[in-house]
Amino acid sequence: MQASPTRSASTASLGSWYRENARDLPWRRPEFLVEFGAWGILVSEFMLQQTPVARVIPHLKAWLARWPSPAALAQATPAEVVHQWANLGYPRRALWLHRAAQEIVARHSGDTPRDVPALLALPGIGDYTARAVAVFAFGDRHPVVDTNTRRVIARAIHGRAQPAPPSRRDLDDMALLLPADDAEAAVVNAAMMELGATLCGARRAVCEPCPLSTTCAWHAAGHPAGEDRRRRQAAYEGSDRQARGGVLRALRNAVEHQLPAMAVIPEWPDATQRDRAIDSLIADGLVEAQDDELRLPR
Repeated sequence: MQASPTRSASTASLGSWYRENARDLPWRRPEFLVEFGAWGILVSEFMLQQTPVARVIPHLKAWLARWPSPAALAQATPAEVVHQWANLGYPRRALWLHRAAQEIVARHSGDTPRDVPALLALPGIGDYTARAVAVFAFGDRHPVVDTNTRRVIARAIHGRAQPAPPSRRDLDDMALLLPADDAEAAVVNAAMMELGATLCGARRAVCEPCPLSTTCAWHAAGHPAGEDRRRRQAAYEGSDRQARGGVLRALRNAVEHQLPAMAVIPEWPDATQRDRAIDSLIADGLVEAQDDELRLPR
């Protein structure tokens, strides 16, 4: 299938808009790719999963200064990795990234692979991350679809306020928007993500400066509300996630990252929840227990 003339015109204007308005982010700078290559892109994508850009930037800089290659990270201990991850959230990502680095060294001679199936075979890498590395690090032509892209597609193409649950159709829709030129296709992929992050937000759409406003089905229909099927994340305050974060923070700050089990957040108001958080961290491999002591993994 080929893109229609209308879609071709839309993607052309989208590329122009992106070049003029894209945020200056470290992983988009040419010198970043020169210094860190595909590994830098892979690390940035791990960190950006469910984490705001502003929080990622300083952590990414510190991480790559310490471990600028898969081989460097593969030599680290799990405790060092979890400690360095600090407050980025969802710390299992740190262990997945560590294991991915070890796999890259063992199976790819220390070079981040280019092939999407090879990337998908690495720990912690899903369809979005694999395609993002192939496109933004190597310049290959693939549709890249994140949450922001799905929202823009839902509105501009299907006239819906919010996207339906993720499906293969998202990639098919995005593929129809991509120009034939590989470099320009990468720009359009990045532009759709940027548009959803800056103008076409989940709660507020700024349509006047949008490069797709003249062809957007949702805008033409007068912004119908529709059904919001987005999953609602439970409140953080008082949650198991907060308890898990408290346990990890205590161990990161402890001497040798180790404490007696009863000395780990003893002030937590719900002892059952605290113990449940510890048990789940042990099950996830983020904490080790030995002789009534808890420590970061070694």
